[in-house]
Amino acid sequence: MIHPLWSPNTSRRIIARIVIEGDLVLQTPAHFSNGDTDELTDMPLLVDPRDGKTPLLMGASIAGALRSYLREREHGYKQSADRSSASVLLFGSLKGDDEGEQSPLIVEDALGKPGTFGVEMRDGVGIDPKSRTARQDRLFDVQLWQAGTTFPLRFELLIREGDDAEALKRALATALTGFNDGSITLGARKRRGYGRVSAAGWRVKTYDLTRAEDLLDWLEHGDEPLTNVTPVPDIKTALGVADLIEDRREFFSITATFLLDGSLLIRSGSGQDDRGPDMVHLHARQADGTRKPVLSGTSLAGVLRARALKIAHTLDARGQAQGLIDGMFGKEMQTGVQPEASRIVVTETVVQNARTDLVQYRVSIDRFTGGARETALFCEQPAFGGNGTTLTVDIRLINPEDHEIGMLLLLLKDLWTGDLPLGGESSVGRGRLRGERAKLTLQRDGASRTWEISTSGQGLSIVGDRNELERFVAALNRHLKEVEK
Repeated sequence: MIHPLWSPNTSRRIIARIVIEGDLVLQTPAHFSNGDTDELTDMPLLVDPRDGKTPLLMGASIAGALRSYLREREHGYKQSADRSSASVLLFGSLKGDDEGEQSPLIVEDALGKPGTFGVEMRDGVGIDPKSRTARQDRLFDVQLWQAGTTFPLRFELLIREGDDAEALKRALATALTGFNDGSITLGARKRRGYGRVSAAGWRVKTYDLTRAEDLLDWLEHGDEPLTNVTPVPDIKTALGVADLIEDRREFFSITATFLLDGSLLIRSGSGQDDRGPDMVHLHARQADGTRKPVLSGTSLAGVLRARALKIAHTLDARGQAQGLIDGMFGKEMQTGVQPEASRIVVTETVVQNARTDLVQYRVSIDRFTGGARETALFCEQPAFGGNGTTLTVDIRLINPEDHEIGMLLLLLKDLWTGDLPLGGESSVGRGRLRGERAKLTLQRDGASRTWEISTSGQGLSIVGDRNELERFVAALNRHLKEVEK
């Protein structure tokens, strides 16, 4: 017998609806692609089709990012969830599970708030690690939504008769906290610094549908914004959750602050005034509306990968150098090769207190005549460093092995001593850094260990077990040098 939809036998028996709203703000530029190309750019943005210009963040993208983070936090990176997992409880059954249930969480599409968004252009180029020059046919451009773009989020959590409401709210609060600790990034190239976000201004209203007045309130005003609800900064407080789900992820992270020793030039090819200098250092709008010089995550990751490959080839006696680097930084996109995502996550960082208003003129010299070459005069506007010019680099390695941690320590050493320059024109002294302080964190097997490194006179001060750091480097040496018998 087929029962009508309103029958108790088929009804979901919803007894409460919890509406959650908040503001999602881009902290770094983000690319939400429409999956196509056009005449003006290789990678255009997804926009609201009604006006063709408003940023559109799909609810499916938000839900996918939240579900992935919740699963990783509960079980660890690249671990699968089971039917009792919080991610399944909140977001519904797994693919292929015909006996599961749909998600009780409704996630709405989000449109960018007027006055907060703008389009930024970035150029990308593939670099040959051997010649350190641009690869053939590897130049492209990409459109990005600027930092500061704000998306109003809206969720609706359905509580059914017999549901564990506290478990659902705890799972949702845990998922939403990923927006603020850097764990959830949105859009393309999110492991290269794009799409970092923060969320605040949480507003929550609960409709108890077992009460006639709440039911009528939801029917009449349930789709309206929660403008009369006082916002709170913490989602745990807003939902009334005491504690979050335990974090079982394993990673090794480096947060290091450097002084800029000289100048830095990462060229911003798009959007520059033709009447200005020939080469200008990359600037990006920040979430507070100011434009500041930045070190892009794509540039940092490219430099780290090239130097890591060089180190691996130097130590390699087993033919494993390329495999080690591909396993850490991801395989390059090639026809017939299954791509793999990078396990190295880097962020875009601001160059603080840099001087960017100075233009430097240079000329190419003919080595035979000793005079200036014809049409070879050009000018540059890099970011110049001073005593207070600093930048902070954040690097995270997901599911680290000991020898991979050793590789990151060698990369940190090269950055610290100025042996690994960043950006362009390194041959004329640009891009050198001097280490100031660094914090290393290893989260593994449910425990967290930290080390702190700082400059002390002509040497270093290390807080933590330095022998353990040496053991990681020794593990790299063994991994690449020892020949299996």
